[in-house]
Amino acid sequence: MDRRTEGVRVLTGEPEKAVVRLSIPIMISNLVFTLYNFADGVWVAGLGAESLSAIGLFMPLFFMFVSLSLGLGIGTSSAIARKIGAGDKREADNVATHSLVIAAMLSIVILSTYFRLEQILALLGASGKVLEEALTYGRIVVAGSMFIVFNNVAVGILNGEGNTKRSMYANVAGSLLNIALDPVLIYIAGLGIAGAAYASVLSMVFSSLLIVYWMFYNSKTYVRVSFREFSPSRQIVFDILRVGLPSAFSMLTMSFSLIFINAMIVRVSSADGIAVFTSAWRVVHFGFIPMFGLSGAGTAVMGAAFGARNIEKLERAYRYAIKVAVIIEAVLVVLFISLAGYLAMFFTYSEASARIYGMLVETLRILPVFLVFAPLGILTVSLFQGIGRGENAFAITVLRTIVFQLSFAYIFAFLLGLGFDGIVYGVVLGNILASSVAFLWGRSVIGKLKRECC
Repeated sequence: MDRRTEGVRVLTGEPEKAVVRLSIPIMISNLVFTLYNFADGVWVAGLGAESLSAIGLFMPLFFMFVSLSLGLGIGTSSAIARKIGAGDKREADNVATHSLVIAAMLSIVILSTYFRLEQILALLGASGKVLEEALTYGRIVVAGSMFIVFNNVAVGILNGEGNTKRSMYANVAGSLLNIALDPVLIYIAGLGIAGAAYASVLSMVFSSLLIVYWMFYNSKTYVRVSFREFSPSRQIVFDILRVGLPSAFSMLTMSFSLIFINAMIVRVSSADGIAVFTSAWRVVHFGFIPMFGLSGAGTAVMGAAFGARNIEKLERAYRYAIKVAVIIEAVLVVLFISLAGYLAMFFTYSEASARIYGMLVETLRILPVFLVFAPLGILTVSLFQGIGRGENAFAITVLRTIVFQLSFAYIFAFLLGLGFDGIVYGVVLGNILASSVAFLWGRSVIGKLKRECC
């Protein structure tokens, strides 16, 4: 009797079909999460500038927590997909159990920051009422961080077995609950910024409970977590962390890169430059949603193909995912450029911000261009994650965000004297060149795998 779930059959079936079917739920999850972040900011904004600043100052620390747990989830997804591709369900189950044990350890580390949170926030620049608000918000989120870690790692388990629909259900349900709870807890219950924190934690609790039910009390998942049959393995820990840690560091690298770009903008432009670049980047961020969806699906599909030692299928998944992503991004770029004037109005509707309208329109007609080439790099990252080479994926991210992007931004802005426009040109050119190099590297690795397997 075939005990494989629909997700596993899709995962191990035709790669083109698998890439599309598994990526759509991830895209929907990412879109809803992006909208939730936007709504969350809108509700908190009603509390005043101090509350917005408090959450802003806590965000770097929160982003670090999320990056570590998301990285662990990606490492888990890759390792499980490879075991399923190899036809070893028992080891896939063991990988899932290992990932939750590691998640528990990570949760303990994050919880330990609770007692040093005031000092950490002070180092990040919080003081006075902003520090008080940041502490109120941060302590609640840190106390509930175990649910954040569990949710991200559990989603990695589901994605690894091709069960992206259930991970979508959990994420979308949590995000919608958060959107609904924000106004109730912040304003109706009168909890203020604490209400925003409780809404975030409760949404994660709800998502986690759904996943716990599916994993432990329902037979709808293929991979089963069993602590009774848990068999500690250094190799499994290595397989998870070899992809997971570089993935986490890659996310942090992207954040640090934006910090340096902002610092360069401050040197060559006024505060208006920061406002323009930040606003334009918010628009560009929507262009990453389909790429990240295809990347998440690609990691699992290529991981399963690699586990089965079917390099021809792996290459088909890689090329098809890139083809689909490039087409989608080309359409989005045309839309962004064509609608630049209208998009800029969302950020310049007030009298105080109207002066940056023209500058923002010009930036929106240049910055999104690199999105057409970005799939070459992002899907190559998912290729390396899928075959368990997290260090290669990390190298591509560093090459893109630090080496090329920052270098060209500096050259154009300072050495060529182009100022703010030079930074925009540098970011675009740096991303295009890094993505092209990554694609050539990916093709070279696939060629080598073919020679080794055949």
